[in-house]
Amino acid sequence: MIFLLSLLAAVAAAQTSFEDIRKGPGANWLTYSGDYQATRHSPLSQINVSNVNRLVPQWTYHMDTGRRLEATPLVVDGVMYVTNNNEVHALDARLGRRIWMFADDQVVAKRVNRGAAVLGERIFFVTSDAHLIALNRRTGGVLWKKRFADSSKGYGATLAPMAFRDRVIVGVSGGDGGIRGYITAHSASTGEELWRLYTVPAKGEPGSESWSEFNTEYGGGATWMSGSYDPELNLVYWTTGNPWPDYNGPIRRGDNLYTCAVLAVDPSTGKMKWYFQFTPHDTHDWDAQSMPVLVDLPWEGKPRKLLLHPNRNGFFYVLDRATGRYLRATPFVDKLNWASHIDAKGRPVENPGTEPTPGGVRVCPSVRGASNWMSPSFNPVTRLLYVPSLEQCDIYSTSMKMPEPGKGFSGGGGERIPMDPGKFYLRALDPLTGKRVWEYPMPGPAIAWAGTLSTAGGVVFFGDDDGHLVAVDAAKGGHLWHYQMGQQIFASPMTFMADGKQFVSIASQTDLFTFGLFEPVRPAAVIPQSSR
Repeated sequence: MIFLLSLLAAVAAAQTSFEDIRKGPGANWLTYSGDYQATRHSPLSQINVSNVNRLVPQWTYHMDTGRRLEATPLVVDGVMYVTNNNEVHALDARLGRRIWMFADDQVVAKRVNRGAAVLGERIFFVTSDAHLIALNRRTGGVLWKKRFADSSKGYGATLAPMAFRDRVIVGVSGGDGGIRGYITAHSASTGEELWRLYTVPAKGEPGSESWSEFNTEYGGGATWMSGSYDPELNLVYWTTGNPWPDYNGPIRRGDNLYTCAVLAVDPSTGKMKWYFQFTPHDTHDWDAQSMPVLVDLPWEGKPRKLLLHPNRNGFFYVLDRATGRYLRATPFVDKLNWASHIDAKGRPVENPGTEPTPGGVRVCPSVRGASNWMSPSFNPVTRLLYVPSLEQCDIYSTSMKMPEPGKGFSGGGGERIPMDPGKFYLRALDPLTGKRVWEYPMPGPAIAWAGTLSTAGGVVFFGDDDGHLVAVDAAKGGHLWHYQMGQQIFASPMTFMADGKQFVSIASQTDLFTFGLFEPVRPAAVIPQSSR
């Protein structure tokens, strides 16, 4: 109790500033991806290649209402904040004991939730019915609550907000049901909406011609994952979802801007500075919701600000993040038959016969994509990007039934092929060449959703396809350690320090597991009896 009281006192006194977050992770883990650049790399090295095999569970926190935990926890000065749908739990990060819990019992919808954001003395998170809530970090008390989308029109929210400077940015879910996607920025102190940027243009706006006569009010382009941020350029990078209806392309002829794209946005005004569309006129449900990873590397002999993106369509893209200029795209999966290559302007050269048909057609990658929202990570020492990658094809079909907004009908679908179930790999990609440096094959039924974590200890942690938390060598991919979680994993791991000890945490379906190095108990010294 004394420890908890002192911990609460420290939290009450502490303010998590923009500059604190900008420095990136250390003892704390202050954003969904650890840093604004979404590298998901920690400088901690107490756990390393030589001792990671000594990892053991330290504590487990069970969520009674948890069914599919997808959140990455935050850790701020010894306090962990982890979300479930419509809930935030504050824990003693050292012991896993609950300090407080907030639950919005007014929300009927029960979607997944991927995490919180922190800024100043506030914790921010979204509810399933698209409300942004600010809580007091010390008590869990509500400071304000603002609705940013109308759930009665099919909108929802599942993402971890992005907080920086004086504002919080959030996006919406529901693109597969016929909504018009957008992101909004809100005042961190009051919740007031500062600006709104739609991802699908209204009729008459630039880009609307790419939809022919389709009503873009139902165009999709959801924004259901968090973004990245470059403080020097003052640009936010946000990826967009697929067009709607997903598989019925003929009724929305054209490129369908700005779906399946990454948008570079001025966070002060909400104005789009540039965009890059990965999959024009998508008919395979390949939204772009893989985190844009921001790195600075030499490109053709000169320093360059790069954006790395392993896309669901099977190509690994490298862009100049200052200008949006396309630099390179290379396949990072072998099962890829929808396009032969990406041309010099960044546009896919599609193969004939790969559009969905009423009878069905085999196309690779699958609907799940070559990758998905499972977080990649980047190690600045190895200069490798670690990507969960799926080798799988599906049978894609379209329907003649006309879709209706809000009915959840996507105009067709993709079905798994029983004789070709697919296989997951963790792959290390070299951004400068696009080549695979190594790969780690995963056992399992090709149902994984877990992401990765890179550390300065030379270790990559990830959840595999068979319910294990796994550690491999960052340079060579060799297996170092694993632990069977007993449940499927839908989240990405993170790491932090508390009381001078490094921990690794990851959520499974219903529980949050935290691991640390085994410390053998030393026997007490034997004091010889004095002679009589």
